[in-house]
Amino acid sequence: KYQIRFVPSVKNKSNPFLEVFVHYGVNKYPMFALTNWGEKDPIVEFTKQLRTTSDKENWQLAKKLDPKMRIYAPVVVRGEEDKGVRMWEFGKGIYMQLLGIADDEDYGDFTDVNEGRDFTIEAVRGDIGGRMGLKSSIRVKLKTSPLSNNPSEVNKFLTEQPDVLEVQRKYSFEDMKTILQNWLNPETEEEGDIIDEKSEDFDDEPKTQYSLHKKESKSETLDKLFSDDLPF
Repeated sequence: KYQIRFVPSVKNKSNPFLEVFVHYGVNKYPMFALTNWGEKDPIVEFTKQLRTTSDKENWQLAKKLDPKMRIYAPVVVRGEEDKGVRMWEFGKGIYMQLLGIADDEDYGDFTDVNEGRDFTIEAVRGDIGGRMGLKSSIRVKLKTSPLSNNPSEVNKFLTEQPDVLEVQRKYSFEDMKTILQNWLNPETEEEGDIIDEKSEDFDDEPKTQYSLHKKESKSETLDKLFSDDLPF
């Protein structure tokens, strides 16, 4: 259980939230999509190619390979102000709640330095889509309060913030292409676990792992997509 305060982002004063997209399951560890840096991403390009067909299996695979959205926001943890601003990572559910509060004029700007609001965060370990993880809930404080009564501390919070895209590992295009190729050919490397999100288009998606039945055709599609004749 924590009490936190959202801090105006040093990069965007009007919006503390940073949306990033992450590939899960293709590699042993999550990989930040290269699109976060405004660059071409081989997995994203592959999903686009899969969606150019009318094959149901291709569309299912494309949906599973799509990067998942995660959100980061700069926060100060009450009682741990000496650690400075930290980046809190959360998912779509919490994000939607926070956007709803932000749109409610009764609460005003909860990141305001002088009259903003703290939040209580409670996290419990539990089952999330068939895997263990932390399930969080948020509650906004009714009373407003200053970010800090110390002007120099406020200035530090507003100017010294971690940069998510600088601290995260950035895979190269070729490395991500190789990782995808290995995942599509499990005879050379074990298949990864794909996070399952219930499809709105198909009702027969597997719950945990995706077994690629047409391995040869998918590999050929990938080879064709990344041939030397393509302009990237």
